[in-house]
Amino acid sequence: MENFVVSARKYRPSTFNSVVGQSHITTTLKNAIKNQHLAQAFLFCGPRGVGKTTCARILAKTINCQNLQPDIEPCNECESCKSFNTSSSFNIHELDAASNNSVDDIRNLVEQVRYAPQSGKYKIYIIDEVHMLSNAAFNAFLKTLEEPPKYAIFILATTEKHKIIPTILSRCQIFDFNRIQVQDIARHLGGIAEKEEIETENEALHLIAQKADGALRDALSIFDLIVTFSSGNKITYQDTINNLHILDYDYYFKVTDELLANRMGQVLLIFDEILRLGFDGHNFIIGLCEHFRNLLVCKDEATIQLLEVSDGVKKKYAEQSRNASPSFLLSGLNVASACDIHYKSSKNQRLHVELALMKLSHLNSLISTNQLAGEAQNGELKKKAVA
Repeated sequence: MENFVVSARKYRPSTFNSVVGQSHITTTLKNAIKNQHLAQAFLFCGPRGVGKTTCARILAKTINCQNLQPDIEPCNECESCKSFNTSSSFNIHELDAASNNSVDDIRNLVEQVRYAPQSGKYKIYIIDEVHMLSNAAFNAFLKTLEEPPKYAIFILATTEKHKIIPTILSRCQIFDFNRIQVQDIARHLGGIAEKEEIETENEALHLIAQKADGALRDALSIFDLIVTFSSGNKITYQDTINNLHILDYDYYFKVTDELLANRMGQVLLIFDEILRLGFDGHNFIIGLCEHFRNLLVCKDEATIQLLEVSDGVKKKYAEQSRNASPSFLLSGLNVASACDIHYKSSKNQRLHVELALMKLSHLNSLISTNQLAGEAQNGELKKKAVA
């Protein structure tokens, strides 16, 4: 039986060009290598799963490449690249600060820095989760980080930049990694699916990308999970929502249609069906707030691009937004937001959500009544002005 390799490892970027969603970082690093403006210490910070350690490894590999390509990418053929690919390079050292955070661990590292590389130009030290170092360890590291030998480069990575002492920050060139956009993650997953000969639905990939919350590693883990769940070569939207236990967009479209038609009974029946499927009332009301927000965004064609959903779902939002007035959506957001705020303190949470839905189902008629009253009042004022 062949050993399975998770997608996060199998498709881990090995060049700057293959890094997803961090072009501002990769372009700067490539220019630094090209112009020989390499800093002595780099600090890569940002959320989990966005490519900090991956970029650190690519930078370390590229710096020592003996046959650098014209596009500032490693050749993968020289001795240095081959030793890096087989994890046998003596010039690249990785330290996990989460488990090696004492003064003695840093002293051992500082001792190693004294020795020049036997082959190659640089010795690179990658320290992951550097914020886990103790204050004493940080202080022991200060002098070496400020005045390292010419051949030593330090690349520090962290998810919690605020925990690093200012004296360390001032000695590093800081790179802030962004959360990866939904469109970029969905496109990357689509490329992997093609290589693995897996059929996918665009809505399913967008849903996985949204669930990952900007972390590509999380998206790849979810992707592997859905592939295993499907037990075939096809990822469908239905399989994805079933496995991730996500409430389908269609429920929110149905609820909104019934609210616009003032059909309170149908709204309550749909909510009952949602609860019987095992979904939480609080999550439902949060999702309804987001749905109303998306409908408001669709009121202006220029802002439709703010929706992080597939093109098919965008069309649904645009169509429904034409039937919902801004007054209904804004008032609906106020009612739903108040329900969200007071949900946890409510003694009867189901009734709390149902009361909000009852209010929402009468919004349209209330708005129409107010408009008619306003028009009648304006008419009377005009008559008086003429008289």
